[in-house]
Amino acid sequence: MVREEDRAKFVRLASTRVSKALKDIQLIGNLANRSNYDYTDEDITKIFRALNDEISVCRKRFELSGKRDGATKFTLE
Repeated sequence: MVREEDRAKFVRLASTRVSKALKDIQLIGNLANRSNYDYTDEDITKIFRALNDEISVCRKRFELSGKRDGATKFTLE
């Protein structure tokens, strides 16, 4: 019974969090509009490196069932 509750909680939280992450990624994509924003190829590389690195860490946590210490903050500066 507890396992079913754990599964339901996981599904609920994962659905909410992944949906939010996807929306936030779409918002990052909106920054590609060169008529509104000025950016360099280096900026783009930094953004996608940070996103890919965090996705890799997240995947490893699922594979190892470990915990991540601290929050990650991103800045172009």
